Amino acid sequence: MVGLLLVGVLGLLDALTLLGPTAAEGEVGPPVEVLVLDTVLGVITLAAVVAAFARRSRGAVRVAAGARLLSVLTVVPAFFAGMPAAVIGVAAVAVLANVAGVYLALAPARRTAPARAGE
Repeated sequence: MVGLLLVGVLGLLDALTLLGPTAAEGEVGPPVEVLVLDTVLGVITLAAVVAAFARRSRGAVRVAAGARLLSVLTVVPAFFAGMPAAVIGVAAVAVLANVAGVYLALAPARRTAPARAGE
């Protein structure tokens, strides 16, 4: 459940990406196409998280996880494009948060074994 909430928050942040400032020609920043893709992936994530909570659907959890992993792929070029250290730090935190959220969302629920009589 914690993983699904984390994935949902990250999806919400991605869904709002297009509302933020874009890099002007010649400035450092992602192209508009990447921002549009991140926004679409954020909306897919949010829809899948809502479906996962509403219907207890493992398939919806997998869709949300897939959208998050695709979103991580859009961040990877920041590590190789000569970005400022602050941008690389934010990108690293985003990657780690997405990986942690996906791991926690896909981890099977822990169930305790019922106590046996006589023990």
